[in-house]
Amino acid sequence: MKSIKPLARALFIPGMLFLGACCHQQPAVVAPPQPPPPSPVVIIPGLGDVFYDFDKSELRTDAVEQLKTNANWLKAKSGKKVVIEGHCDERGTNEYNLALGERRANSARDYIVNLGVDPARLKTVSFGEEKPFAEGHNEEAWAQNRRAHFVAE
Repeated sequence: MKSIKPLARALFIPGMLFLGACCHQQPAVVAPPQPPPPSPVVIIPGLGDVFYDFDKSELRTDAVEQLKTNANWLKAKSGKKVVIEGHCDERGTNEYNLALGERRANSARDYIVNLGVDPARLKTVSFGEEKPFAEGHNEEAWAQNRRAHFVAE
């Protein structure tokens, strides 16, 4: 008989826990209703940066496509003015990078003006190497810092 008591005790406690869980009178948790599907989002391309090769201010083919997008944005937003900032990587002297940044901003500006945007709505400024986008001292960071950055006013 002694061997039945431990067995009964071993079965009794889990059995009571099971019955307690099954017979508990709490309401069942119901998942909230599904939200309606989101309406389709229309993405209007905005102003994007234009990137340059090392020590160059000539426009690349990917830059031309971005400038066309920027020009379309400017045409759609006829009241907006834009500042085109010329930037460089950290290589070169401060004076050289300021001049290169100016050439980059002007090349982007000239292309957009040729696409029909009023030049009075565009202003250029060169920051040279003073405002890097990417921190780092490698080609990956430098490639991101060689750019013309567009800022709507």
